[in-house]
Amino acid sequence: MADPARARKVADRIKVIVAEYLEFRLKDERLGFVTITDARVTGDLQHASVFYTVFGADEERKATAAVLEANKGRIRSAVGKQIGIRLTPSLEFIADAIPEGAAHIEDLVAQTRARDEELARAAANAKHAGEPDPYKKPADRDLSDEVAHELDLDVDVEAR
Repeated sequence: MADPARARKVADRIKVIVAEYLEFRLKDERLGFVTITDARVTGDLQHASVFYTVFGADEERKATAAVLEANKGRIRSAVGKQIGIRLTPSLEFIADAIPEGAAHIEDLVAQTRARDEELARAAANAKHAGEPDPYKKPADRDLSDEVAHELDLDVDVEAR
């Protein structure tokens, strides 16, 4: 079992190597605008999962997946030459679901904003069911009368 820190470093290095290979060495018209988003390596450094996204339509995504699958051996050879470990991990390319998740979240935010606008319009025309201020307030009295009455003092309030 390898050190988790070492596995992270190997995964980061695989991510960089695969991205450089796709950008500079792989010449295939079917390869779309692909971005390597993440790589994960198992604890024994025998298997690597490489996550990618493709900008474009479904046809471009399918074509890119086919290109990656067809060139998996060449990409693994490049990783093996540059990684510097005894055994080269097997590669698995997985389409990342981040763009679809982000689009779903954006749709939810748009729906929430629309509902907030509806509530703001409804609140602007709303009226209170009872009185505008439902709290009871004490009647306005002179405080000096109350204090004098409570203390049973003979205070001439009018003399003041």
